[in-house]
Amino acid sequence: MSALVIDSSAALSWCFEDDASPESDALFERVRDQGAVVPGLWHLEVANVLLQAERRGRITTGDVAMRLELIAELPITTDNETTARAWREILALARAEGLTTYDATYLELTIRDAALITAAKRTGVAVPA
Repeated sequence: MSALVIDSSAALSWCFEDDASPESDALFERVRDQGAVVPGLWHLEVANVLLQAERRGRITTGDVAMRLELIAELPITTDNETTARAWREILALARAEGLTTYDATYLELTIRDAALITAAKRTGVAVPA
């Protein structure tokens, strides 16, 4: 699994010029070079924000397609365990941390990813920084 978990707002900062920043540009380069991991929910969140921007006249249908193609070319892996964890681990995290289940989805994935990275390092597996 990648060492980087990104949320939809990170990817969406690459889609709108007024959201761009040196930090978002650096993150784009890091994802392009090293990859990232996202929960299945991420794709729906990205699509929904772009659809809402289209409906408000901020971007066109063609712009949506172009932005989705840009994101699709990145080495982003979708976590397949998120849905199975929704009613137990994610719901418990949401309650414990006062988060929405959407935000807890990212937290659970980050916690799980950190545990895998720690285990890999402990067993001598090289892990990108």
